[in-house]
Amino acid sequence: MGKLLEINDLSVSFDIKGGLFLRTIGTITAVNKVSLSIDEGEILGVVGESGCGKSTLARLILRLVEPDSGSVLFNGHDVLKMSKKVLRQQRRHMQMVFQDPYSAMDPRYTIYRSLIEPFQIQGVKLDPEMRGKKIDELLELVGLSSEHGFAYPHELSGGQKQRADIARALSLSPQFIILDEPTAALDVSVQAQIIKLLEGLRERLNLTFLFISHDLSLVSYFCDRVIIMYLGSIVETVSARLIGKTACHPYTRALIASIFKTDPEEITATAALEGEVPSPFNLPPGCVFASRCKYVQPLCLEQTPVLEESTAGGQVACHFPLYD
Repeated sequence: MGKLLEINDLSVSFDIKGGLFLRTIGTITAVNKVSLSIDEGEILGVVGESGCGKSTLARLILRLVEPDSGSVLFNGHDVLKMSKKVLRQQRRHMQMVFQDPYSAMDPRYTIYRSLIEPFQIQGVKLDPEMRGKKIDELLELVGLSSEHGFAYPHELSGGQKQRADIARALSLSPQFIILDEPTAALDVSVQAQIIKLLEGLRERLNLTFLFISHDLSLVSYFCDRVIIMYLGSIVETVSARLIGKTACHPYTRALIASIFKTDPEEITATAALEGEVPSPFNLPPGCVFASRCKYVQPLCLEQTPVLEESTAGGQVACHFPLYD
């Protein structure tokens, strides 16, 4: 399978305004020279602490946010160079499922009307009979019944709303879907149901996913590869199945150590990360993780590490990766 999505040196920063006259008081670098690729049919996970740039990266890919620099190639075409008309057509193939199912749909619309809306926006004409049949198919695809189409969002549970949101993302038969923490607002039992649903949809429809989460254990189960982000930069990419054995960046190791374990024999003492997180208003020279890394050396404070192939089979941005 070939590459479906290829991102090169994608960056964006935001001016922060404050004070009586809303003057610019600083600039935050949200995504800093990110490069990655996703193969057709792959599930790529993106993990990191809150504020590391995961959701901003998702919005940059879909051009919901305009980047400062870089390129986003989808099926070989640069999304960032498309006109508004072409971009609207392109979005039929690129969709997003948002984190909060409670605010993802207009509360004034029934589920049926929310599912019809993508067809209207894209100018896809359906006669009444075909329209009803298509909505019923979408609802069935995500485990809902046709009766749910007559309900308003507030009449559904969180899991049902998220299923409806997934149905809307699938309405125009996309190739690529970004899942921005789709289970974060749901109960644990419902999370498992949604993940099982997504697994089935991937197999049935040959979908490609970018799965954003802060839960490393969930990502390691659901995804094929994992990208670790820290302060807007990628610090490591690694196979999801082998992340516990092949991760070699100190930050990734710290995330793995923090995963909750239910087996008492597997529980080990976890050392909390020490040091201050650098201010995103003024990122220091060198490695962005240096202020919290216990393996830091003078080179780390002077030179920014480049994402390079690791001996463990992934990529790592670290001057002194841990290969033990």
